[in-house]
Amino acid sequence: RIYEEGKERIPEQPYLFETDVEISLIGGSCKNPVERFWNGNNMIYILQKAQHNEESDTMEESNPDDAIYASELLPKESSGPVALPVRRAKQLISLYTMVQNPNMTHLNSSELVVLPPLWIRCDGSDPEHTCWLGAEPLKAGNKITGINFYTVTCDGPTADKNCFANLEELKMAHKMKHHSSIVMTKGFAQYELIRATAIEDTLVESESNIYVDITWNTVDKILEMPPLISAATLNITLESGDPRSPVYQLYRELQFLLALAEGLKTGVTEWPEPLESESAVELVQEFLTDLKKKLDGYCVSGNTNETEKIKCDTAAVDSSIKSVFSERGDLDFAEQLWCKMRSVSSYQELIECFTLVIKSLEHGEIQPWIHQGSSSLLSKLIQQSYHGKIEVVSLSGITPIQMLLEIGLDKMKKDYVSFFIVKSRSCLLFQDYFISTSVDLQEQVHRVQKLHHMLEIMVSCTVLLHFKHENLFPLTQICMKYYKENPLNEKHVFQLPIRPALVKKFYQNDHPELWQVDISSGHGQKEVKTKWQVSTNPPVEHMTSNNTGLFSDSTVNGSSEERMYFITMAKCSQVHFT
Repeated sequence: RIYEEGKERIPEQPYLFETDVEISLIGGSCKNPVERFWNGNNMIYILQKAQHNEESDTMEESNPDDAIYASELLPKESSGPVALPVRRAKQLISLYTMVQNPNMTHLNSSELVVLPPLWIRCDGSDPEHTCWLGAEPLKAGNKITGINFYTVTCDGPTADKNCFANLEELKMAHKMKHHSSIVMTKGFAQYELIRATAIEDTLVESESNIYVDITWNTVDKILEMPPLISAATLNITLESGDPRSPVYQLYRELQFLLALAEGLKTGVTEWPEPLESESAVELVQEFLTDLKKKLDGYCVSGNTNETEKIKCDTAAVDSSIKSVFSERGDLDFAEQLWCKMRSVSSYQELIECFTLVIKSLEHGEIQPWIHQGSSSLLSKLIQQSYHGKIEVVSLSGITPIQMLLEIGLDKMKKDYVSFFIVKSRSCLLFQDYFISTSVDLQEQVHRVQKLHHMLEIMVSCTVLLHFKHENLFPLTQICMKYYKENPLNEKHVFQLPIRPALVKKFYQNDHPELWQVDISSGHGQKEVKTKWQVSTNPPVEHMTSNNTGLFSDSTVNGSSEERMYFITMAKCSQVHFT
């Protein structure tokens, strides 16, 4: 029944089987909890121990004939999914196999349905410490010919390498179990790069992670380093706002922009901590006074050498990374004004700043230069001032907030685009999308957030991994393609195929976070695999709470010479019905 319902839509809530088993059907975009041990990509059942409340117990008593029904499940406030006893899991695997066996005619099944693969979370209560049991039907067309059984066991953590398997012994055991004369081996290693390049003695809580996955054929020994001819993929998950980031000040400026956008939407503005020590009114007054003194020279050149030295919002960025995020030298009046008004800390101060600017325009005291193409209200007033008359603007309600948001948006868009053109030399295939003014201000702000997230990724790869143009360019295109089609998501993993040599220096003296060897024989549906893996993290989420003493912390930031590893083994066997 779950399978039939799942054909139309994957059920959001799990189902209860009997009184102790919770059944979930997962597929599509759902994370597959057994992807490391099973290569399938179909819809699958996940079974685990049920956690249900008193109401569902009452339902059980009143519906004794119902084998399966939707359950009222308690929120998992504890540690996540709970495993079933191994003995119970084996019983469930047997039931699943029985209903899939066409020879079991006494079951009186009207029509045999090929069910999705089944995986059961196990509590490791047997001597082998089994953590998963799985079963997958073997098919010939629409006919079921047998079942693939999977067993995943786990031990550790341990730093004792004497506990590690011998590759030749693993290969021999696979040959004997599956009566194979020839076996193939394939290696996989995962190295965390952001930890290897982190600032010393600095621990910052962050979701950011940069790691590399490497795969290669023909493994010669356990824990061998991947050869340079391997295939490698860089995986980047980056959370904006790390104080150590070279563009942290730009992030703070973006937060000010977001505060203005929220104020425009809700009518209530939460003014963030000022970015400058001097008040915005004083800064604007000094700026206008300076322009009045230099009026003649400013009108002729439009951009003096001193103006070119005014920094875009990298004013507080450390000089060591200026080569990464270059300062723009073409800031117009509105952009320079934004740099002064970022320090606004109240609505009243905002009005005072714009009052000073509008009066200077009305009296002809300044004739500022602005970029073409700006549609902001302030730009329109400046263009009108060229002709000696500007319209009356009521600095009340949301108007001042909108005026400041508009000039901030214009300026920050140019900052980001300048980086992507100059540094990553991107042709900006989707440039129009990111800087479009045809959408409302809120959507424009959302797209600027996307630009900032992309910038953080590029800068991190430039500073930490020493990426050059030939690597930044394809990464930029990958990020842009994703963000043209999806909302902002700082948990998304951006993947870039690379050559291992590009990052080898960051992991060659380090231990892998995960190392795995696949031993396989046979082809097609007759292919069988043995997987042996070591990992620094527990390989299964449901065993952490059941084995508190077993899953202890090893080392802080991987600084110990002896890494603690969990040892995991996945074995496969086949049973044929015909």
